[in-house]
Amino acid sequence: MNAPLHFNPKTLQLVGPIGKLPVAAADQLAHRFLMLLEGECLGGHIGDLAHKYGFSRPRYYQLLGHYKTGGLRALQPQKTGPKTNYRRTDEAERQVLRHCFLDPDASPAVVAQKLRQTQFQISLRSVQRIIADYGLQKKTLRAQPQKPASPGADATRRKASPAPARRRPQSGARGASTAG
Repeated sequence: MNAPLHFNPKTLQLVGPIGKLPVAAADQLAHRFLMLLEGECLGGHIGDLAHKYGFSRPRYYQLLGHYKTGGLRALQPQKTGPKTNYRRTDEAERQVLRHCFLDPDASPAVVAQKLRQTQFQISLRSVQRIIADYGLQKKTLRAQPQKPASPGADATRRKASPAPARRRPQSGARGASTAG
């Protein structure tokens, strides 16, 4: 005989003796609570039950512990990963900004190295993010190879500023060009 209350994962419905209650597929909180409800109130093998809901047996007991200590809110999925910036602290950000203002030509790699020398554990990427967050990143122009001057361009320049024909260029003089 079927249990008086069970969850059908194929139809996403909680089925009871007199009716059905649909449960949204994206509602993780409801799925976790129904798993605990079936496990604790209706019995059955916990491993199979946890697998039915997409969890492992240890995770079932972990969720059960959360529910017992914090109620239904404790079953809400939490954000994973670090909760605070433990590398990019306020002091580390101030030091990055300080170094950027003291030496505007310093690259992020140099700033990161200076900070590591003063016992701040910070990566190059974190320094780059801080600089970008505060809008301090300068656009660096790469030196492009100069194109050889075409004879037409040289003639145009001569026409714009005619020079005396027989005058010798002086060494170190401004604007002197060597004709080859």
